[in-house]
Amino acid sequence: MNGRVVGAMQVDVLDHVAGARQARGIAVVIDVFRAFSVAPHAFDVGASRVFPVGDVDDALELGRRFPGSVLAGERHARKLPGFDAGNSPTEIRALDLRGRVLVHTTHAGTQGLVNAAAADEVLTGSFVNISAVHRYLLARSPDRVSLVRMGHEARERCAEDDLYAECLKAMLEGGQAPLGEVRERLRNAPAARKFFDPACDWAPLDDFAYCTEVDRFDFVLRLKRTPGEPPELERLDGGQGARA
Repeated sequence: MNGRVVGAMQVDVLDHVAGARQARGIAVVIDVFRAFSVAPHAFDVGASRVFPVGDVDDALELGRRFPGSVLAGERHARKLPGFDAGNSPTEIRALDLRGRVLVHTTHAGTQGLVNAAAADEVLTGSFVNISAVHRYLLARSPDRVSLVRMGHEARERCAEDDLYAECLKAMLEGGQAPLGEVRERLRNAPAARKFFDPACDWAPLDDFAYCTEVDRFDFVLRLKRTPGEPPELERLDGGQGARA
């Protein structure tokens, strides 16, 4: 863990599931390729609710609880058997999600959400809404922010999540973040190679563009935790929820 105090705000940078468990204050759980690029796109195409789930069996059970729901998920980046989509914004945008529930499970991102139980609030982190997250954090002005880089399969650091944490930390410190360089800097990242490999049909080329489209969305996704109910992502548009 490394931390820096920004004004009255302490910003910690943590990694993987262990880091999610250590997160305090407002946690931003980061998964650029592709979980937290998928979830905003799901809301954008009309999903009524999005449930992030850690365990595959729990995802299947939740799918049965909500008839007509859509199951999206991956392990080792491949779509899970019996699921409607993988962890792909391209695939999500091709589905008719209007008014439907999305149940979403991944190897890294959703694991971070469900393990950040000690944080006061939990947000998703990806470049598609980084400025909205920044504004939300400034408005909330917490004593502590935890940036959790989920990395490759929640076990190895990766360039895209490192870059997101670098950018958001710089923004919180009042500095300049290289947001205009995101796509170019990530084009040759190890995790981006699959998008440019025709043999990887489970990683469409358009996914790279969707995941590196900075500030496409002006809303925040916050984890809603209700006793007795599964965790659910809620969409907060503009400044909504900043003083909740």
